[in-house]
Amino acid sequence: MDTSEIQSFTTGRSLKNAHVQTVLPRILRPKPLFRPHWQRLDTPDGDFVDLAWSEDAARKDAIKKPVLIVFHGLEGSFKSPYANGLLHAFSQQGWLAVLMHFRGCSGTVNRSVKAYHSGETEDARFFLSHIHERFPGNPKAAVGFSLGGNMLSRYLAKYVDDPLLHMAAIVSAPFELASCSRRMEEGLSLLYNRYLLASLKRTALAKVPLLRQQLDLSEKTIADIKTLWEFDDLITAPLYGFTSAADYYSRCSGLPVLSDIKLETLIIQAADDPFMSDAVILRHALPANIKYRLFENGGHVGFLSGSVTRPRFWLEKTLPYYFKPLVS
Repeated sequence: MDTSEIQSFTTGRSLKNAHVQTVLPRILRPKPLFRPHWQRLDTPDGDFVDLAWSEDAARKDAIKKPVLIVFHGLEGSFKSPYANGLLHAFSQQGWLAVLMHFRGCSGTVNRSVKAYHSGETEDARFFLSHIHERFPGNPKAAVGFSLGGNMLSRYLAKYVDDPLLHMAAIVSAPFELASCSRRMEEGLSLLYNRYLLASLKRTALAKVPLLRQQLDLSEKTIADIKTLWEFDDLITAPLYGFTSAADYYSRCSGLPVLSDIKLETLIIQAADDPFMSDAVILRHALPANIKYRLFENGGHVGFLSGSVTRPRFWLEKTLPYYFKPLVS
């Protein structure tokens, strides 16, 4: 599919502000659009990931539908407006849609000291293998948002010859993790840093006994963390075998591996994304199977078109259209 077939994103003057684009969806959708069907998928290491389905996937009329898979962003969940909105939009178009919660993000603290990070692809592989075994002949597409988008890029590059997917889309991904982490310490973006960090710290504090045993971290040390970079330096990096946050960011950023992806993939970014730096904007040539759309506005996982009085969730129209060849 040529990118010219994808409708451009435009919005009214009242929605051009990046922070309005980023925050307004939560105001417009304080509650999910529907109640999901839940499934707990036990992982081989004794932990679990929780799945939120758009409908009962065991129903006779559901098992023949194309499958839409969603990977949420940092500390996101089914409750995130972009997540349940997209699941609902695809369901309305005749798809069976499912979101995989990263460990600890479904509202239940996971069992392991480890949870998830921007380059952790093994849970996604296990989950997608489960989906493939359950729906072997169904068309399957995946959408990754923010951290989930960076993870999806790493997954598609790692499992390049057997992705268990037919198409993919990546939205607002922090492909250059170090620069994005630093960007979150500047200006109004520091507010997002604090919001996300507070969520990460709550989960970490709930697992203090495990973290104390594994990393010799006290409750006070965790409570005193001030930035996402510091959190990744003290917790994420050592838990997953990285020497530092910088090492983790370098080895898990999606930017260096994008050209390895063979699956037909759409990448959507906004130049005004308050979570990103200019280092994330793609300027190098990409293979023909990767379609790149950079828009002037859109904020972080916002992309609200229309006006304040009549806003429209543009992604919920564009992404079903992009994946339409799978069901034509």
